[in-house]
Amino acid sequence: MNALEQLKTMTTIVADTGEFEAVTTYKPQDATTNPSLIYKASLVDDYQHVVEEAIQYALNFDADKQLTAALDRLFILFGKNILAVVPGRVSIEVDARLSFNQSASTAKAIELIAMFEAEGIKRERILIKLASTWEGIRAAQELEKQGIHCNLTLLFNYTQAIACAQAGVTLVSPFVGRIMDWYKNRDGVDGYAPAEDPGVRSVSSIYAYFKKHGHKTSVMGASFRNIEEILELAGCDLLTIAPSLMDELQNSQKSVTRKLDPTATTLGHEVFDVDEEQFRWDMNQDAMATEKLAEGIRNFSIDLVKLEKLVTDKLLTAKNKP
Repeated sequence: MNALEQLKTMTTIVADTGEFEAVTTYKPQDATTNPSLIYKASLVDDYQHVVEEAIQYALNFDADKQLTAALDRLFILFGKNILAVVPGRVSIEVDARLSFNQSASTAKAIELIAMFEAEGIKRERILIKLASTWEGIRAAQELEKQGIHCNLTLLFNYTQAIACAQAGVTLVSPFVGRIMDWYKNRDGVDGYAPAEDPGVRSVSSIYAYFKKHGHKTSVMGASFRNIEEILELAGCDLLTIAPSLMDELQNSQKSVTRKLDPTATTLGHEVFDVDEEQFRWDMNQDAMATEKLAEGIRNFSIDLVKLEKLVTDKLLTAKNKP
């Protein structure tokens, strides 16, 4: 078996892309999207029919509601097309600009789920992505009680992860590569041995804590920079991987060894309770997590604005057609 096939025997593989046609070759179980990925996919010629369908849908609304209608429809259509080629779930992100607004995040998630259900897609196949802010975690806790499953993203440290587990969220996505990026810049190095990679060590620590203390929240390593990081997390509940790295794994004959084992619960990691004060203090004390969380929210928001501009231009063109 190639490295990807070996990895699939111990970890659920998830495609990290909005380009649904790109995932069929690798046969992942699930897929994840985010505003940046949807924006990039919306620029690709092969997906212009999806964008056009969203535009035509939005034209049925009053002018002041067309942009929101088009954006929502675009996310639903990409999600629907992805679910046609993966057997499991797709993660769809709530507007990053709502990351500090619990009630608005909750309302938007409920709205998105209703849209999927109107398409005949059960909520069990959707993971609502929310940033791992205190407000995002509280929104996820409320949504989970309503049977809406959540994927807490932009997660960079232990405290964020434990707060998510205590809230009963379905899944967390620690960002391996972005953690490594920060430490590479701080330490002035080109890289780390896989086992010493700060992002890998963060995910391993979170995974061990969850398994030792019986948390049902799954861990999905995300944001990889190379296949060495991926293979060092073999055995993690899930790993979401860009198509380019899945291709590299598929073309590799490296032997894959399980690195994370759910039965290995003899490590440290004593029970740690996180309330709002503790959460905010620990984030304040963790420069990496604070900076990368803020940067991630900013960048997703920037790409949302770009997507809004693209959609606005297309709406204007459609309305001006003779």
